[in-house]
Amino acid sequence: MKATLLHQYHTIAPEEVTLWFKAAPVSKFPKNGGACIKYKDQQIAVFNFAKENIWYACQNLCPHKMEMVLSRGMIGDENLEPKVACPLHKNTFSLKTGAHLNGNLNAIATYPVRIIEGFVHIGFTE
Repeated sequence: MKATLLHQYHTIAPEEVTLWFKAAPVSKFPKNGGACIKYKDQQIAVFNFAKENIWYACQNLCPHKMEMVLSRGMIGDENLEPKVACPLHKNTFSLKTGAHLNGNLNAIATYPVRIIEGFVHIGFTE
């Protein structure tokens, strides 16, 4: 069952977006931290890198232990690569590409984010 959860998530490139989901007001997301939103059956982690004025979104599901926890992970950067560390076992993933940065786990899905009139929008293809 849990393995099938991973198949729900697919990276969306900005040019592939066909639907911008209005997730929540910017004020609902912690500065320099993350929060989780729900889109259909998916949990999406949204991160506000306030110090860089950049937003990122990825699947909330950590592929290591198959738990919905990435939105609670610590964010930072490594060699100018924005990353999130899973709060369970500190696996780190690129928020740009989804790549696992400290091992050989599968990449996580990432999604485009834009801010329009004070609301966070996440890009999807359906």
